[in-house]
Amino acid sequence: MTQAPPSLPFADLLGVDIVEAGPTRVLGRLTVREDLCTAGGILHGGVYMSLADTVGAVGAFLNLPEGARTTTIESKTNFLGAVAVGAVITAEATPVHVGRRSSVWQTRIVDASGRLAALVTQTQMTILP
Repeated sequence: MTQAPPSLPFADLLGVDIVEAGPTRVLGRLTVREDLCTAGGILHGGVYMSLADTVGAVGAFLNLPEGARTTTIESKTNFLGAVAVGAVITAEATPVHVGRRSSVWQTRIVDASGRLAALVTQTQMTILP
């Protein structure tokens, strides 16, 4: 793993495991637990979004100049498939654009069979010191 943010408390609460982190690709995994699901035992949409936001933000962070910070200013999620309790999902974030003031990241979330469960595009703003 390349340099990563010092603390990811919300991601830790969700159980996100950053498997790989670099400026052109971030890979995270999450095991679907019952407490992350809807009443029907299906992963809550907010978890997909939080996982994608985490890996995209890590990628943005790894592209920042010294002393800068980043924050999400826009996110769009397409929910394409349901994932049930016990499944392991993988999120892969790659940059669409990395500029001086912002970056755009696309995250593909797939289940263990490689089936696409969600597609997320987010914009990260660069906050200079």
